[in-house]
Amino acid sequence: MSEQRATRFLRGIGAHASVEPDEIVAGAYILSIAGAEQSHVDLAHPEHVFYAYLRRMANVVDLIAPHGEPIRALHLGAGALTLARYIESTRPGSPQTAVELERELLDFVLEQLPLPPSTDLYAHLGDARWELPAVSARGPFDVIVLDIFYGPDAPQHIAHRDFYAEASALLSPHGAVLVNIGDDPPLTLVRSQLTAMRSVFDHVAALAEPDMFTGRFPGNVVAMGVQGSWPDGWTSALPAAGPHPTQLRCGVELDRLAG
Repeated sequence: MSEQRATRFLRGIGAHASVEPDEIVAGAYILSIAGAEQSHVDLAHPEHVFYAYLRRMANVVDLIAPHGEPIRALHLGAGALTLARYIESTRPGSPQTAVELERELLDFVLEQLPLPPSTDLYAHLGDARWELPAVSARGPFDVIVLDIFYGPDAPQHIAHRDFYAEASALLSPHGAVLVNIGDDPPLTLVRSQLTAMRSVFDHVAALAEPDMFTGRFPGNVVAMGVQGSWPDGWTSALPAAGPHPTQLRCGVELDRLAG
């Protein structure tokens, strides 16, 4: 990877993407699209996850299976493949699949921030909503990560219960769907997605900074959906894993936010 800033125009969305060295973390890089930071990758230490919401997602991945055991992961929205790199680093040999709508973005990321040669990643181009049947043979998945939502720009054909029902059908018995939801007050998108997920999954929980649950601040909420029993120990382990402060809410604790 060059130490210089690299850019590429993404014709599909009509915006420039850039990858440049992080001035704070040596050996790390930041992917930006249209001038907005999207992803952070530490190539030398992919087990280090810089963004708080991604760290919370990584903490759930850590609990999906025993330490170091390979898992099957599906990433809907590839970004810079930060979590895919994390899973390969902490669970070597994990079969992973990534669905990305923008071919040019995926090519640019893999060119500028190459994956470790050992990574078992199948990249599939297409819309996450319609490509689930095409990647189903790679499952069932222990974790499905959805990271394409932000506020009013959330794609409506994905942001509803039918999508979550189809994703749930691809989970292994102990699997989880993880959804990063970025939103602004009054958290309309967060509320609608939690409601949609609660209509599909047996258990839905949310991880965020405590202030996010007041609905008065912008930020990210990580929503989790699981079928069957809520995993023993997650309620205490996830807030304890940080980054601090982190609060987990589930069941009736989500009623006010989910409606």
